[in-house]
Amino acid sequence: MELILKKDVENLGFADDIVEVKNGYGRNYLLPRGFAVLSTPSSRKQREEILKQRAYKEKKIIDEAKTSAEKLNGLDLKMSAKAGNSGKMFGSISAADLSEALSKKGVEIDKKYISILGGNIKRLGQYEAKLRFHREVISTFTFEVVAEA
Repeated sequence: MELILKKDVENLGFADDIVEVKNGYGRNYLLPRGFAVLSTPSSRKQREEILKQRAYKEKKIIDEAKTSAEKLNGLDLKMSAKAGNSGKMFGSISAADLSEALSKKGVEIDKKYISILGGNIKRLGQYEAKLRFHREVISTFTFEVVAEA
């Protein structure tokens, strides 16, 4: 089944992409929730018009995303957490915590666009996260989790 996505769908595609999915996934999940529409000749023509109109706006958005990603280059982020002697933390650090720490440093990004490699952090050490500012601007950010003094 060929569909045109109306919203970004994790592990499938971005808004206005044409994707090929299995019939059940399209009929039972994507279409009822409004994530996609059937790919017909008229909907494809409508999609092309939308993409033409969006091209100019998209360039400005990409430039802003690149500017935000540039702010990460010199940024050294150390997050403190309570931990035991073995380095295991009491609790964990998630994408929401990382988003909050970055906003304090001047980089605004929503937690749903942050992907910490390995999931939630439960030990002290150095970690990497992928930050998606835009579909074309993805940055890898390294940060450190240290024990509270």
